[in-house]
Amino acid sequence: MIAEIGHYALVLALGLALIQAVIPIAGARLRDDTLMGVAGPTALAQLVFVALAFAALAACYVISDFSVVNVFENSHSAKPLLYKITGVWGNHEGSMLLWVLILALFGALVALFGGNLPAPLKANVLGVQAWIAAAFYLFILATSNPFLRLAEPPLEGRDLNPILQDIGLAVHPPLLYLGYVGFSIAFSFAIAALIEGRIDAAWARWVRPWTLAAWMFLTLGVAMGSYWAYYELGWGGWWFWDPVENASLMPWLAGTALLHSAVVMEKRNALKIWTILLAILAFSLSLIGTFLVRSGVLTSVHTFASDPSRGVFILMILVLFIGGGLALYAWRAPALKQGGLFAPISREGTLVFNNLFLTTACATIFVGTLYPLALEAFTGDQISVGAPFFNLTFGPLFIPLLLVMPFGPLMAWKRGDILGVAQRLYAAAGVAVIGVAVTFALTYGGPVLAPFGIGLALFVMMGALTDIFERSGLMRVPFATAIRRAVGMPRSAWGTAFAHFGLGVTLLGIVCESNWGAERIVAVKPNETVSLRSYDLTFDGMTTRQGPNYRELTAKFTVRQGKDVVGVMEPSKRSFAARQTSTTEAALLTRGFSQLYLSLGDANADGSIALRLYHKPLVLLIWLGAVVMMLGGALSLSDRRLRVGAPKPAKKPARQAELQPAE
Repeated sequence: MIAEIGHYALVLALGLALIQAVIPIAGARLRDDTLMGVAGPTALAQLVFVALAFAALAACYVISDFSVVNVFENSHSAKPLLYKITGVWGNHEGSMLLWVLILALFGALVALFGGNLPAPLKANVLGVQAWIAAAFYLFILATSNPFLRLAEPPLEGRDLNPILQDIGLAVHPPLLYLGYVGFSIAFSFAIAALIEGRIDAAWARWVRPWTLAAWMFLTLGVAMGSYWAYYELGWGGWWFWDPVENASLMPWLAGTALLHSAVVMEKRNALKIWTILLAILAFSLSLIGTFLVRSGVLTSVHTFASDPSRGVFILMILVLFIGGGLALYAWRAPALKQGGLFAPISREGTLVFNNLFLTTACATIFVGTLYPLALEAFTGDQISVGAPFFNLTFGPLFIPLLLVMPFGPLMAWKRGDILGVAQRLYAAAGVAVIGVAVTFALTYGGPVLAPFGIGLALFVMMGALTDIFERSGLMRVPFATAIRRAVGMPRSAWGTAFAHFGLGVTLLGIVCESNWGAERIVAVKPNETVSLRSYDLTFDGMTTRQGPNYRELTAKFTVRQGKDVVGVMEPSKRSFAARQTSTTEAALLTRGFSQLYLSLGDANADGSIALRLYHKPLVLLIWLGAVVMMLGGALSLSDRRLRVGAPKPAKKPARQAELQPAE
């Protein structure tokens, strides 16, 4: 009965989405307040029914109702409760249900907090959002119904893919989807503006909070996915330029460009047409990522779907929304006014530079990811585009962007003084030069370019701090005055500084881990010691443990640095009987921001066991920087100017209105 309730709730959500997709848009065209007013209540009701459907599927997992096909194929009665719940989205059908739940959530949030939006714009936004929702409801009901029943229920399920039974996969997909689907609001705002044929600075003020929220979640989602792959898959890497990884990075790059472009549009009423295009592209890339991951064209731990009909259906959704959005843009954009002008040397100019390199980097990843798939589809030939290509193209595009980044916040609007800004960045440049020199001295004979990477990271970080110092007057005014100024600064200024500083922190971690990491692959027997850098690891032996739904073979290593014991590492291999598969669980020992990483291989006939040992200097900075970037986004989002949105037009006093002469 629970599954049937979920199924009918989803059908009702589809009906509400169709009503929301038609009536408010018609009302906006007719300027009928009653019809436009339908959008808000239907968006809220749609969320209620989708949430009911999701809760029904979750309940089926919790009670282990194996008469439901989805539960039978992805759960097991012995599985821990946490992974029963996360198993809801650890499969194709459930993950798409999570997708539409978040889509309905964002639509409901616009309905609740969009009171300052003009009624026609709000109606069109929610109408476009409903068309997206309706398409995905149809996709789920037609090809990916999570509530199908088995005629003869089995006594036990097949269990969830063991790799997905991890806390990282409990957090990573919801965060990623909040980012992916969050860009649908920017897309809906863009399509609504094109429908009305009017776009201005107020539109940018309205769309920025939604874009910023999506960007924050996507930043955390990409970082969480990277960290999960790093510690769970046992290969020791944090980014492999896998197509699934690229599918999440592309909308992040486009969303970052959109955030900066929207600032120019809001402050200077410029780049209007370009900002609309970026809003369409950011969500389009999210849809393309969904197609890559959920259509079965890729082979990955993420690709749960293998039915060609699903891929065709998603491809039709892509054609409808991406093709339709770009066609509407091509038709309506030429009629929009271009907006204000500015000098190349200005804050607007630096943000355009930012957009140029971000979108070029995104296009590079797009081509490198999709070209092999297109080539195989049309010719049958198979080629591999891997890390060497992306490293040689993406890296050089990001270096100029990082060099210019500290200049942007210090530059004046409309016309800037680049020499004056450069003088204010002398201290940041000095720290960077010292960092390069010290790194060369400490790593003499090592990688030649790596010290310059350290210097660039320090320049970005110190440049972010320079903006705060300049605004507060630190070192120029009394300390108490500087503190008062700093406290009184707009939160968006602090948010910008945090986000830029976080990117520098991530770059610092990438450079250190990539250039000065160490690896050793050996076979060890009990009581033998293996050394790496300043650490000695003694193999104490193997033990067997029984988990809730797996059997675990664990190796114990005592880690010493000199004569001091600094920790114990216990890598393991887990065997899952229900799935007849095994996983490798790496062991991590954190020392500051660096880590020792230990992964087990296969046992040998002589009693030894293969071992892969890494030392990863400052590797945690990679993900710490992403957290700092997210916090920067949160600070900006908390700025009252973004939370309030664009002000409503002032109404004339009643007495003044009475004195107006009749026409």
